[in-house]
Amino acid sequence: MRSGHRLGRQFGWLWAAYGTSALGTWLAFGAFPLIAIQVLHAGPAQVAALSSVGALAGAAVAVPLGPWVEFRRKRPVLIGMDLVRFAALLTIPAAFALGVLSFAQLLLVSVVVAAADITFRAASGAYLKTLLPAEHLLVANARFESTTWTITIIGPPLGGAAIGLLGPVATVVADAVSYLLSALGIRVAGGQEPRPERRPAARMRAGDLLDGWRYILADATLRPLFFNTALFNGLVMATDALLAVLMLGQLGFTPWQYGLAFAAPAIGGLFGARLARPLVTRFGQHRVLVVAGTLRAIWLVGLTLVGPRTGGLLLVMGVQLGLIFCCGLFNPVCATYRLERTAPDRVARTLSAWSVTTKASTALLTAVWGVLGGLLGPRTAIGLAGVLLLTTPLLLPRRAAAPLAEPEPTPNHA
Repeated sequence: MRSGHRLGRQFGWLWAAYGTSALGTWLAFGAFPLIAIQVLHAGPAQVAALSSVGALAGAAVAVPLGPWVEFRRKRPVLIGMDLVRFAALLTIPAAFALGVLSFAQLLLVSVVVAAADITFRAASGAYLKTLLPAEHLLVANARFESTTWTITIIGPPLGGAAIGLLGPVATVVADAVSYLLSALGIRVAGGQEPRPERRPAARMRAGDLLDGWRYILADATLRPLFFNTALFNGLVMATDALLAVLMLGQLGFTPWQYGLAFAAPAIGGLFGARLARPLVTRFGQHRVLVVAGTLRAIWLVGLTLVGPRTGGLLLVMGVQLGLIFCCGLFNPVCATYRLERTAPDRVARTLSAWSVTTKASTALLTAVWGVLGGLLGPRTAIGLAGVLLLTTPLLLPRRAAAPLAEPEPTPNHA
């Protein structure tokens, strides 16, 4: 944590809390579908609904929470969302122990956790902007990104071993405890957070729910980046299930080979995140954003060439390494760019709208590509997604943004 102290004690605790909860999430990766299949004997349609419907409903629940968070201190919101996730997840092992666990409960918990995730992300971005000066935001975001990819390397193998020894319910307990520890870390961080200006209207109106999207679409640089990230993330995530079908079914790879194909290349994300700051210092933020955003779009189409045996496994690992390296470089630069382009009194609403759209588009595209995979075959559907990804660089900002004007007071909606 030595490097974390250079950004202050509060950031150090926030970083530690982020790493703890991320580790819990990756330990429990895939636990809900396994519980549905092994414990509740759910069919394919129910398992698919657990992922897609849960994410969509969670995004819908989170829509009014963005404006609600904006005019509150963010640190208590972060603690509250951690505790909500802790309590929601803990109902799963409790119901399992009592013999009353149901698919409806799994679906409800997935909705609550998805909504809390979006709200936490929105509040954490706004909190980070008040915690650090602008010149330190890229360093902070790069550390978060590095932590994500480091845990991606170690989390799934550990989680898989834990599931094999103790069952999927045990990893849900670990995930719940990680959120409790995260809440305690943020609580211990202390510090004084400035109170946001009170909103002019005494009561939230329906139009207020769209404030985040209005702000994004009105900004000439945020708008294309918003569509770029929603489309890119949705298409990449939509091919995950198809690649699993292709590798584990048609090509005959074993589960450990499939896991290795995704875990080992995550080291590329770690290196990409570490290079973000020096590259931005040398070449400028906008150039790095555009080049990394363009390069990350070229890799997925290569998965159409995957074959059986060692050669196919190495091809998948090489494609994933290139893709993840570019994403590890792009993501912290994009997150910093987005924070810098957003007025302080709009951050929570903007980040909430961004996350809601990303989750919803990912769920929708996953469902669409599931149908395409059934009609065209997984290889062809993956190729189609890869070709569409080649168009996403057209949605990157064409020129560097002008300095952000001083924020105006939030207008009163008539």
